Amino acid sequence: MKLFIRDLLPFIFVYFMQIGIITGVYWLDGYENLKISLYAALLSIILLVFYLFIRYRTHRFFYKRLETPLASLDEFPEKVEKTPLSKSLHQLLTSQFRFYKTDIHRYKYKLEGHIQFINQWVHQMKTPLSVIHLLIQDEDDSRFTIIGDELDKLKKGLEMALYTARLDSFEHDFYVESLDLEAIVRSVTSDQKRLFIRKRVFPSIHFDEKITVASDEKWLSFVLTQIITNAIKYTIHENQKIHFRGYKQNNQVILEIRDEGVGIPKSDLPRIFAPYFTGENGRNFQESTGMGLYLTKQICDKLGINIDIESAPNEGTTVKLNFNSYKVVS
Repeated sequence: MKLFIRDLLPFIFVYFMQIGIITGVYWLDGYENLKISLYAALLSIILLVFYLFIRYRTHRFFYKRLETPLASLDEFPEKVEKTPLSKSLHQLLTSQFRFYKTDIHRYKYKLEGHIQFINQWVHQMKTPLSVIHLLIQDEDDSRFTIIGDELDKLKKGLEMALYTARLDSFEHDFYVESLDLEAIVRSVTSDQKRLFIRKRVFPSIHFDEKITVASDEKWLSFVLTQIITNAIKYTIHENQKIHFRGYKQNNQVILEIRDEGVGIPKSDLPRIFAPYFTGENGRNFQESTGMGLYLTKQICDKLGINIDIESAPNEGTTVKLNFNSYKVVS
């Protein structure tokens, strides 16, 4: 209704100006019968009101559709009123919508092909990395140790590219099962033993009891890997510990990961989950990409895990994973 009034308001204004001008012309010409003029104006206004009423009734759906934005593409109207304006506009929008959907499908097809290529490429690159690891694992030369460390970095980079590509198709690569949380933590820390040894940092794992949660092992392991990698990376002093503590609180499972590293400045905390944000620590540690915590947050949201980070400069960082969205099995 509001759009209808705004649309016809100029027409109504011009219409009343026209009545006033015509009445004024008759008056200047010496026609002094005011009652007849007013009666004619009244009849004209009644016709105007009748016309506006009929127009609103015939265009009511049209104006209502223009005032109500579409919530999704599926709501695109297929039927319209049989008025020239409504039909012409609907034909125009239908043709544009058809071109738009065609472009969307074309770009979606290209994106799926690109993601498939990345997945295949990452898997192909993992094979030579594994072979190189096998070739140098028994070598004592310090140069081979450095090569092994760099291979670990390459492996983590490939895994990040792979999981980033799979994130949009998360629902197709998601399998929920009962997991022993402590076993998952120990498995992930064992996979990162080279990084622990290189940085001379040690894991300390403590669970109050056996805790089993429902989640996806692969995605959860990736989340823990990112958190552990960051914790070790920003622990600059040797013989420090990464503390893992699992416990229940108010019928919820909490996994707490606390490091003894450099901490995060208070000004950076609100943006740590933003993509490509590295903050002050990123400028001091050149290996930071700003994607680790972003992916961690995205995956946690999809897994139904609340993630919270507390930190202060030179006091370390504590990451809490709250498994409150799944029923906990003990």
